[in-house]
Amino acid sequence: MTNKKLTTSWGAPVGDNQHSMTAGSRGPTLIQDVHLLEKLAHFNRERIPERVVHAKGAGAHGYFEVTQDMSAYTKAKLFNGVGKRTPLFVRFSTVAGESGSADTVRDPRGFAVKFYTEEGNYDLVGNNTPIFFIRDAIKFPDFIHTQKRHPQTHLKNPTAVWDFWSLSPESLHQVTYLMGDRGIPATYRHMDGFGSHTFKWVNAAGEAVWVKYHFKTEQGVQNLTEEVAAKIAGENPDYHTEDLFNAIDRGDFPAWRLYVQIMPIADADTYRFDPFDVTKVWSHKDYPLIEVGRLVLDRNPDNYFAEVEQAAFSPGTLVPGIEPSPDKMLQGRLFAYADAHRYRVGANHQQLPINRPKAEVHHYQRDGAMAGGSNGGSGVYYEPNSFEGPKESPEHRTSPFPVSGQAASVAYDSDDHFTQAGDLYRLMDAEEQERLVQTIVNAMKPVEREDILIRQIQHFYKADPDYGRRVAQGLGLEQHLPNG
Repeated sequence: MTNKKLTTSWGAPVGDNQHSMTAGSRGPTLIQDVHLLEKLAHFNRERIPERVVHAKGAGAHGYFEVTQDMSAYTKAKLFNGVGKRTPLFVRFSTVAGESGSADTVRDPRGFAVKFYTEEGNYDLVGNNTPIFFIRDAIKFPDFIHTQKRHPQTHLKNPTAVWDFWSLSPESLHQVTYLMGDRGIPATYRHMDGFGSHTFKWVNAAGEAVWVKYHFKTEQGVQNLTEEVAAKIAGENPDYHTEDLFNAIDRGDFPAWRLYVQIMPIADADTYRFDPFDVTKVWSHKDYPLIEVGRLVLDRNPDNYFAEVEQAAFSPGTLVPGIEPSPDKMLQGRLFAYADAHRYRVGANHQQLPINRPKAEVHHYQRDGAMAGGSNGGSGVYYEPNSFEGPKESPEHRTSPFPVSGQAASVAYDSDDHFTQAGDLYRLMDAEEQERLVQTIVNAMKPVEREDILIRQIQHFYKADPDYGRRVAQGLGLEQHLPNG
């Protein structure tokens, strides 16, 4: 087999890739060695900024196959027609750590799916938890700051973590979930995934419903204990990344069943919890799971950077038949995620192969760094126009929904942050409750101020008196409980 000729980035053959051009054998090096300059300059730029959140991740290609037609609820073609297959790419990730952090830390896991549909890409960007710590996007930068490093010590700061959580009682449900057994999945393959937010589905007749997504792992849910996770973190910090790659490489393709909960539009005004509050779940008794299809991952990336690192997901990447809800966290993410990619990867990140839609793209966006292809060529570059350029499709307008009230900085109507957290605690058996309490106690011991501990203990107590009492006893602060 004849070796290919080494070339420069502009395609010219390279005569010597072992020695710099120098003035004599000792140098100095000549600036005319453009091959050397190109190699060094490109090397300096090989790293794009890592994601602020979800920096450490792994991904794979696969497909989604419909097992139950959903055309009664949505006109989105990827969910219509039993047996229909849509190619996809999934990226799993931890949330708080840097790109070199350990896979087995206690942290939510990102579960982001990019469906390459014939109507454009659809990104379902969720987590392995059905809920989140906060319910308004205005708090998100502050929350993530508490999960990052102290600006002076450059160390993780438990005091900041628990200070924020104790002052944000809406976090209690997710804190209980995170500190429980599911806080450290055994692998990416052995965890469920959720869209977390409420979305709107609209069918061909214009009829709408509210919907929540649930991916149930076919491998079964498995988790790691704190001790095992810490041991693996020290021995193989890339454990989850390696496990996913090796499983697919040996033909053991991981799969999930997609289910949805469907709520009639009118129920949103009368349900006992605000259905758009992402710190809450919908009862399965009220809105049972309905199977939609099966997600299978069957191909590893050929290049981690090109595919996993440059993959750009946004909950605003929608297709006809799927629309946002008034969820305040979702509304903020519609802007923030795409904007993060414009900063991190570039204005034309959608032109990269991993993000490029399979459907034809016709728009009037031009220029910018890394504009590929013909950049619109000599075609018309504005709209409306008289030159038969692409035009809007009125049948795909976003469906309306009523709004009411005054325009103001307001919270959701309900401030019950304790019922569902208490329900989750009471669902746990005695051994799981014991592990939960011990995990929380261990996590709170480094907190530097007693008033923060007391404030958080009172939240646990409001969720369930036994819950609060056991945490307080573990911290030696039971005297601060009601009637303590």
